[in-house]
Amino acid sequence: MILATTHTIPNREIAETLGIARGSTVRARNVGRDIVATLKNIVGGEIEEYTRLQAEAREQAMERMIEDARRLGADAIVGMMMTTAMVASGAAEILAYGTAVKLK
Repeated sequence: MILATTHTIPNREIAETLGIARGSTVRARNVGRDIVATLKNIVGGEIEEYTRLQAEAREQAMERMIEDARRLGADAIVGMMMTTAMVASGAAEILAYGTAVKLK
């Protein structure tokens, strides 16, 4: 699956637009990570536990978007974007979306 944040793919022509492909996941913090994060907050620096949590969530959302595009019969996803939103205290949704297309 070709992924592009642009609306075109160099040297390829879009034959058909199939619709929006999307994938999301909702992740919550956990007590263990929160304890380490609180300690890091005191001394400063990157909170690697949250960085890993967000990276895993982004990957899962992208994988789900790709699965959705495959169900539509897509060869590529153009105009791909990601967004995040708090859905509850300590829980955030990561959403990946783009336009599923068939290439010539």
